[in-house]
Amino acid sequence: MGNFVGIDLGTTYSAVAQVDANGRPVIVPNRDGKNVTPSVVSFVDEGNVHVGATAKRSLEVDDTTFGRFKRAMGSASKTYTAHGKEHSPTALSGLVLKKLREDAEATIGPLDGAVVTIPANFANEAREATMEAAKLAGLNIKFIVNEPTAAALYYAHRSDQELKGTYAVYDLGGGTFDVSIIRMAGQDVELLATDGVAELGGDDFDEAIRDLVATKYQQATGGKLDMGDFTKNAAEEEKLSLSSRRECKVRVVSDSGKALITITRDEFEEAISSLIEQTKMLCENALEEARVEPGDVQGVFLAGGCTRIPSVVRAVKGVFQQDPIGTANVDEVVALGASLYAAYKADHGDLNPMQQQSVNKIRIAEITSNCFGTISQSQGGTTGEVKLHNTVLIQKGVKIPHSVTENFFTVYDGQDAVDCEVTQSKAPETDPKFVKTIWKGELALPEGRPKGQKIAISFSYDENGMMHCSFLDVASGQNTEVDLHPTTASESDDLGIEAFLVE
Repeated sequence: MGNFVGIDLGTTYSAVAQVDANGRPVIVPNRDGKNVTPSVVSFVDEGNVHVGATAKRSLEVDDTTFGRFKRAMGSASKTYTAHGKEHSPTALSGLVLKKLREDAEATIGPLDGAVVTIPANFANEAREATMEAAKLAGLNIKFIVNEPTAAALYYAHRSDQELKGTYAVYDLGGGTFDVSIIRMAGQDVELLATDGVAELGGDDFDEAIRDLVATKYQQATGGKLDMGDFTKNAAEEEKLSLSSRRECKVRVVSDSGKALITITRDEFEEAISSLIEQTKMLCENALEEARVEPGDVQGVFLAGGCTRIPSVVRAVKGVFQQDPIGTANVDEVVALGASLYAAYKADHGDLNPMQQQSVNKIRIAEITSNCFGTISQSQGGTTGEVKLHNTVLIQKGVKIPHSVTENFFTVYDGQDAVDCEVTQSKAPETDPKFVKTIWKGELALPEGRPKGQKIAISFSYDENGMMHCSFLDVASGQNTEVDLHPTTASESDDLGIEAFLVE
């Protein structure tokens, strides 16, 4: 029997799960016996690195300890410096994943394969960065899976009856928010629409509590609170307590003196109300995109630790007009669902009969979470004015895997090169000012040819939600290809565009 695991690489906490010998998805505890591991890395010195709970204790206490770097995944410019050495979000995530792998192997033995989860709203470069981090950690990884899809798989598995119809997944974790509208028939999961934001979650709620404490401290003492005396770790503890208690008392000692501060749940929920409203708007957007009315939704599944907050539960109920479906382990459901996906993607010959029975009925139909296109030139009808135009090749919401080829043409005699560009946007924008360029390159052409030479551009979006792009000069066979990666993305918008005339 092979060891295949699902890993929830979280902003604040991460977890590992597997489908056990009885076909049940179960958490694989770390070497401290805990179900979740803080996603924190501390560089004690150049040769000594701590990851997890030990590192978390020094978060914000020293400047060589880093957390919440998942929010910067895929960024080519964000780095974290410790002892004179820079570390990318990918490298730090790789260290967390290495810790998770080593802890899991200490419990269940060597891993034969792994699936890592990502937010559904992750852009292409963040998906690539996650795959790279897994490889740096020594994981045998071929697939990633969207977090809401993983959560839906777990809820389908644990249900005592077959789920059939339209459902929603509301996933509010430590750093990101996702909502997905899905169609289910047992363990068949078809994604209809998804929306979310990469920087909205428990980390922001912790900051809201810190701001409340700082304000009340100043009112009580007349002085400014040194935030090192009330860290995000401390704020997180108070946030957790306010999910079950009406108020919490915070004893603070800072340069201006001591103060015993009371924070009520009502004050906390008022402080985060605009963020919760944002999640409600995104839920409404997803429903509209899926062309589904709230009354058509059979159930709403909760994922992520922040869904324990009472005002979050009320918000979900307000949008979907029903009580959401939760579980005691909402911060583990993504990892548990990912373990089912890992077994589903494994060679079924490596699974025992009970494991095979758990995953034989799984079918996944994911969709694209962004539009992808290229910059071309279009010519006005009567004026003849030439303008830059973003041509969308792959629309948001298309089922994946998906491939498309469109033909473009060179624009002047003797053209010996074209600048190739790949764009990304949440909506099908035509104006280049409203899209993000995720890659630029060049295709060399033979000299001395007339204009109007055909350039075939092909985009392929694979089941991991990543892009392969090809720019082919049809006559000569010369080709420029790219598998998009965060290190290939250009941060500059200053390159000239020697583009194509749209057919």
